[in-house]
Amino acid sequence: MKNLVRIFLLLIIVGAAVGIHSSCSDENDCSLAGRPMMYCTFKVLNPDDKTEVLNDTLDSLTIKALGTDSIILNNEKKVHKIMLPLRYTSDSTVFIFQYDPVRSPNDVDTLYIVQQNTPYFQSMECGYMMKQNILSAKFGNRAGSSEKIDSIYFRNKEANTNEIENLQIFFKYRDRTPDTTD
Repeated sequence: MKNLVRIFLLLIIVGAAVGIHSSCSDENDCSLAGRPMMYCTFKVLNPDDKTEVLNDTLDSLTIKALGTDSIILNNEKKVHKIMLPLRYTSDSTVFIFQYDPVRSPNDVDTLYIVQQNTPYFQSMECGYMMKQNILSAKFGNRAGSSEKIDSIYFRNKEANTNEIENLQIFFKYRDRTPDTTD
């Protein structure tokens, strides 16, 4: 009889442990949906054949979001693609691109994005998420700064979590030979 009581208590404890574990693991993982980002790649036109598009790599890049103290990319080296978050609280987002913040702090371009934010219900656990569609993109720069962006080409208007390219940012061609000091 004592063994029967022990087996019964053991079954209750094991059953409770399995029940607690399965209830926790059955949750919807909100992080899988993730935050949609705008994916951009850098391109340049071949100076010898203007119909040929080449991948471009920037030596150094710092990206800041205007209106916040956020630094999205901090003096990153050898950059050829970026992921940029769009604002949930506004229908536009402005990014400041600094190409060499240490040696040339005024050498910047500004990327203006206008987007449509549409909230949708994900689930009880996750609540509302935001679908973002890019409506337009343009660029400019500060007075006295040489503009490095040449043009922008739209590939996909919906910001996503799947790394599907949204924008191709074309830069003006620049000589890639390093400076030599004698």
